[in-house]
Amino acid sequence: MNQTDTRKDTLEFNKLQKRLRRNVGNAITDYQMIEENDVVMACMSGGKDSFAMLDILLSLQKVAPVNFEVIAVNLDQKQPGFPEHILPDYFEQLNIPYYIVDKDTYSVVREKIPEGKTTCGLCSRLRRGTLYSFAEKIGATKIALGHHMDDIVETLFLNMFHGARMKAMPPKLRSDDGRNVVIRPLTYCREKDLIRFADHKAFPIIPCNLCGSQENLQRQAIKGMLSEWDKKDAGRVESVFKSLQNVSPSQLADRELFDFENLPLDREGEREAYGFTEATVSSTNIDHSLYIDVTNL
Repeated sequence: MNQTDTRKDTLEFNKLQKRLRRNVGNAITDYQMIEENDVVMACMSGGKDSFAMLDILLSLQKVAPVNFEVIAVNLDQKQPGFPEHILPDYFEQLNIPYYIVDKDTYSVVREKIPEGKTTCGLCSRLRRGTLYSFAEKIGATKIALGHHMDDIVETLFLNMFHGARMKAMPPKLRSDDGRNVVIRPLTYCREKDLIRFADHKAFPIIPCNLCGSQENLQRQAIKGMLSEWDKKDAGRVESVFKSLQNVSPSQLADRELFDFENLPLDREGEREAYGFTEATVSSTNIDHSLYIDVTNL
């Protein structure tokens, strides 16, 4: 690679890094994810997304208008062959405060879920319970997860296609018992940008062979659909995500979100003029003499 190519690559990476930091900063601001004196527990799986999230949070920590701590936490699920040294070595090298939490969820999942079946549901519940309780133990006020825009849109379609409900991943949520708040700082980030970012930063990524890489998952089909959209109609994924930010309950069909029963007709007083001329009747079989004037009744 010549000097010109190197300069070009550096310029492109700087633009990418600024875009990702801006997107994360905007998401944090829009949803008030991080506040003064927060202790943010950054959940680290060893994948590209969690590495990118931690890197960006640490960079924003230096310039943010509020003071907050970042603590990296990895849940070691005791997968066979999991390289246990990689994350501690990375954290130590960069002097990042961290915890490695041991919990053998792998054995539980393998015991309960038949071979070939999706393990994500049970694995996620076990992981979530462990991380929630540990966040309380260390005094973390926010739990940061590395889900990005693609994850959120994929989850929306998964729930629509296979669960018959419109539900995705919120940028910020409170646990059912109210004891923890989860944030997703990468909400405005595209996966393709995170891949490029991770490649350039050369994070020591640990491949996951417990859930995310299973070939038969429905999520893989949805991911393929979004990939095709990116090729044929750039911006469609972003448009779908923006629709989650612009919901009109009266234009949907959920009776819990909108009161369709109580929509009384109201023709009292003068109405505002419509933005068009009234239509002219060209043909009818209705006798107008049968009309009843109820104006003065």
